[in-house]
Amino acid sequence: MKGNDKLIERLNALLADELTAVNQYIVHSEMCANWGFDRLHGLIEKRAIQEMKHAEHHIARLLFLEGRPIVSTLNKITIGADVEAQLCNDLAAEQGAVAFYNDSIRLAVECGDNGTREMLEAILKEEEEHLDWLEAQLDQIKQMGIQNYLTEQIS
Repeated sequence: MKGNDKLIERLNALLADELTAVNQYIVHSEMCANWGFDRLHGLIEKRAIQEMKHAEHHIARLLFLEGRPIVSTLNKITIGADVEAQLCNDLAAEQGAVAFYNDSIRLAVECGDNGTREMLEAILKEEEEHLDWLEAQLDQIKQMGIQNYLTEQIS
């Protein structure tokens, strides 16, 4: 099925965001593992895998719409020097993703593409869950202090 060109372009932009997130989260996950924060390592690695699945959904949809998935484009990756900076960088990325998904859903509705809209809504829900988790981590750091928080991240 031939898809709308604007929507295909948007799906490729979303794909670049997801591939960027995968890379950022994998680096953050491995940094946490290196520092001995095994709990955080596992949680961030799980989020990287979810972002990879989002990328797979975009690729599949692009192919269905007879578009060409562009997997060679990454956006700026922001690596945090410490756990708190990582969480802040990830929060900013997720906030941007939520806004971009909401705008992309509006575009899918304008294009009359309900299949793409449904896919984007499902991914948006998971991005909002990522955002909620990150906000909770930063709130815990604020309430208990970074040292106490990090103590909880050692398995």
